[in-house]
Amino acid sequence: MSERVMPGPADGLITLGAADALWVDLTADSAVPTAAGAFTCSPARARVGYVLLGSHVVATVRASGGQWSVPEVEVRRAAVELNAVGMDRQDLVGIGPFRGAPRQEECDGETPLRWRLRITGELQELGGPEQAPRREVGRPYPLAGIDWRQMLVEQTRDGTRRTWWLPRAVVRLLDAAEHAETQWVQAARTRQARAAVTEPPSRPRQAQDAGGRRTTSPEGPIASPRPYNKELEGQLYSVLSRKPGTSRRVAGWACAVCRTAPATVLDHCHEHGYVRAPVCQSCNTLERPDHLYSNDIRVANRYTRLFHTDTDDWLRHWHRCPGCRARTTLPLPHLAAWTAHTACRSLRPTHRAPRGRKPCGVLRASWTGSQNAPRSCLLTVTVDFCPSGEHRVLARVPYREAAERFRAWLAETAPAVAAAAGPDRLDGLPAESRPVIADTSGEDLELF
Repeated sequence: MSERVMPGPADGLITLGAADALWVDLTADSAVPTAAGAFTCSPARARVGYVLLGSHVVATVRASGGQWSVPEVEVRRAAVELNAVGMDRQDLVGIGPFRGAPRQEECDGETPLRWRLRITGELQELGGPEQAPRREVGRPYPLAGIDWRQMLVEQTRDGTRRTWWLPRAVVRLLDAAEHAETQWVQAARTRQARAAVTEPPSRPRQAQDAGGRRTTSPEGPIASPRPYNKELEGQLYSVLSRKPGTSRRVAGWACAVCRTAPATVLDHCHEHGYVRAPVCQSCNTLERPDHLYSNDIRVANRYTRLFHTDTDDWLRHWHRCPGCRARTTLPLPHLAAWTAHTACRSLRPTHRAPRGRKPCGVLRASWTGSQNAPRSCLLTVTVDFCPSGEHRVLARVPYREAAERFRAWLAETAPAVAAAAGPDRLDGLPAESRPVIADTSGEDLELF
């Protein structure tokens, strides 16, 4: 370890420059790459009272001589947490671009993280990922101490539309950092309001660190999001989404699927209109069907997690919709993906590969008609990008047959979920579905 990252003095405080070097040194072998400038470059907010490192909030202290410092033990603790994170660089989540360009005041160094808007703003400012290195050589781009540029993936669809992607583990970290910062700021404001009542305005209340120095951090631990216990079950999204304070209420829950990250969006069924549960951005993206067109699904590798690895959690989540639970089925896009990925798996050809055999091409599921007219609805499973140019259409499955196959598979795979489903389990369910009219005015992906 170099001299500049040696442990600090007896009181455990180190300068921001030393903390920068220590952070990079401690996370050198982390699966998630980190960046220099975590404490000194925007959007670091050391002089406002805290710095984000991964999903960890580190309080800053104005030490003797007016120099800003941080507790070394907190930097080391954040590094341990980040080093424990595993990352699959192939498991990507789309993060932009958004429908509306971010406003300038949302992307400067004086606002909370809002990391999706910050990434969008920086990429637009620099002319995109391919021009940024030429225009801003050596400029750091840390978000919560993470060097997101090393992991950003740009994809082009139809030769014109560009999209940006990050590994799911990084998205979870940044979502957790944004939530931690929100909780920190709210706690600080609450304590400042209480201090204003009990102390003179000229001497605002401040917390003290272990060495007796004053710090701008709020006292007490950050409140953890509470578990979701079906508080919104049976409610319509079209009604609930218009109620004031819904977003604030959602942010207080933990994700109902992974149960670890804070919830950011309210997931709902687009076919029946019922709320499912609050989920984090990563889980919301994972369960969203990968639409190519309005009636076309690309069946990517992430469906392995939905229908094999974490089957019980996802089936239980989808059946939080009373409409899907009563009919013992899935929304049409999800049912099409399941049919291609699971019911037609044995039909997918394989080709020789250096290590055994590899599944042919990329699966795609499309349909004609809709679930509201099941007799005329037909699902088609095809293979794209076959190396030999063969294997175009694998199967054509009527909607009713696909639904029956799903019910039989559900009873074998998740009997507890199947036992709670069926029309006799619900009373008073509307005979007609309640489709949701998508609100396209949003800047993010909250409605999927």
